Amino acid sequence: MSTFLITCTPAHGHVMPLLRIARHLVDRGDTVRFLTSRRYAAQVQAAGAELVAMTDDADVDLDHADEAFPDRVGLTGPAALRFDMSTLFLRPAPAQLAMVRAELAAHPIDAVLTEPLFLGSALALHLPDRERVPVIVLGIFPLGVPSRDTAPFGLGVTPRAGWMGRARNAALRVAARHVIFGGVQREADALSRREVGATFGGLFLDWPRHADAIAQFSVSAFEYPRSDLAPNVHFVGPLTPAASDSSVPAWWDDLDTDRPVVHVTQGTIANSDFDQLVGPTLEALAERDVLVVVSTGGRPVEALGARVPANARVARYLPYDRLLPRVDVMVTNGGYGGVQQALAAGVPLVVAGQTEDKVEVSARVGWTGAGVNLRTSTPSTGAVGQAVERVLGEPSFRERARSLAAAYARADGLAGLTALLQTVVSRPGAPASTGAASTGSSGS
Repeated sequence: MSTFLITCTPAHGHVMPLLRIARHLVDRGDTVRFLTSRRYAAQVQAAGAELVAMTDDADVDLDHADEAFPDRVGLTGPAALRFDMSTLFLRPAPAQLAMVRAELAAHPIDAVLTEPLFLGSALALHLPDRERVPVIVLGIFPLGVPSRDTAPFGLGVTPRAGWMGRARNAALRVAARHVIFGGVQREADALSRREVGATFGGLFLDWPRHADAIAQFSVSAFEYPRSDLAPNVHFVGPLTPAASDSSVPAWWDDLDTDRPVVHVTQGTIANSDFDQLVGPTLEALAERDVLVVVSTGGRPVEALGARVPANARVARYLPYDRLLPRVDVMVTNGGYGGVQQALAAGVPLVVAGQTEDKVEVSARVGWTGAGVNLRTSTPSTGAVGQAVERVLGEPSFRERARSLAAAYARADGLAGLTALLQTVVSRPGAPASTGAASTGSSGS
């Protein structure tokens, strides 16, 4: 069996999918060391992994970023992206790299498994050969590797065919690197030179293209086509959750209805303000002949107050493996995992997310034809109502979602990761383990 170091930015949306990966590796007999904030110690232990607690200079509380960084409050658009790239992800990278190097020196690590925004592992790609082990990117966000056929990641711009599309993409890449994010890019390259003697080799957020492999937890049908797709990209399939054994709410039998069922959620993190999406959806559908099912993502049901109409049912959490097969439309702010769970069940979508990676998730939903992209994080009541009516009324959305469901059914993300690890960790020429007690990579 193998020993893996998982490195993860301390944010709920990053840690939770990587813990599922850790549990899978532990269950098959591997040793997993999980480098993240001590705030997640209990969850890491529950997954059977060994916590490597971040030092204070490597740790950023991304779950409460506005509280930790008051200057961030009120920033939008490129200004918000620049702040987050610089303050939340770049500046902790040297301390993160130091922790990765310490782990490689002290333990027989066979490979580093990392999510894309843990930039300490990006810098580790430039370590001397005597220290290097394979670095495998865990694609828990939409694929962001650059291509002549796609716009830069983070803009939410869908592909355009032909030479005009490629010219547009090239111009956007220049603008992104040298104008929109020029200052942050200079900071990134200076930091990288100082730490490892080399630049990131392009826009620093594009670093996964240099990794030994990218395990993209999706299917190619949900991604933009790239004629120059890097050979290190592997679509391994979605991270489907285990079957739920949790109890269902008392109103569960109300799902046995002839009315269309509309599910709405803002996920488990961006749910502090239900006026963004849940509220407008409840209001838009209050007088329509549908059953609206709300998940508050862990917040008390009472947080919705008196706005719950007679045709709505609410719970803090809902078992998606049992709920989604009974849903006709899902309204969501565009979390990558939830969107793929819906599509894997053949459920068409209405998406309203323009922050973090959600802008890219939403763009892909619209591009695939499996749903409507509202192109805002705060849609009006009318916009939500019209979008739901359109998805319910036009069969093409359901047909496209079912087509994607067939693709998802042919792929299992964890099994795909296992196959990839067997190839990358044991292949000839792969960087060797360097820990003090190393006996070399044994594969799995």
